[in-house]
Amino acid sequence: MTDYIHDPCGVVEVEAKPMAPRVSGLLGLRLGVLSNTKWNAAKLLRATVRELADEGLTLTSVTHYDKHHFSSDANTELISRIAAENDVALTAIGDCGSCCSACVNDAVRLEEAGLPAVVIVTTEFEQEARLQRESHGMAGLVPAVATHPISSLTLEQLDGRAAEIAPQARRIWCGGAHAPNGSLVEFAAK
Repeated sequence: MTDYIHDPCGVVEVEAKPMAPRVSGLLGLRLGVLSNTKWNAAKLLRATVRELADEGLTLTSVTHYDKHHFSSDANTELISRIAAENDVALTAIGDCGSCCSACVNDAVRLEEAGLPAVVIVTTEFEQEARLQRESHGMAGLVPAVATHPISSLTLEQLDGRAAEIAPQARRIWCGGAHAPNGSLVEFAAK
């Protein structure tokens, strides 16, 4: 007779999925902005786009999209449309359990469709975002992390969160550091 010992830790074994190729620079790109329609998500996304522009980033277009519900994944048609119409994507906001999971799922699907994606989550949900992306085989999908909370903030406070997010977004889209004008700066060895 063979005895088996089961590990109750819930290790998830999943095949790694490649991320979309990073862009070499951000000038002249088309940005798709996906709001999960949660309170302050669209305001935070607009503030982040303004912050990117204030830092000198010049985009060809910015197209805003809304998904049906913050606790659900965006439908396949919407993900396909965003991927077809844009060069990079920004989605928000993961600041609670189900909305964080759904935002990460959307970013994973955008990456699978070939679009470098930034998913915005708050400090309180970094761990959930990590577990969610790892469970989908995309551990390299690093989120842009903003200080929690988001939904109760004023417009001025959201501008502060956008200032936290914008430099992270630039790095995530390109996979490196960036000069204020959007051009890629290579990391120097120390």
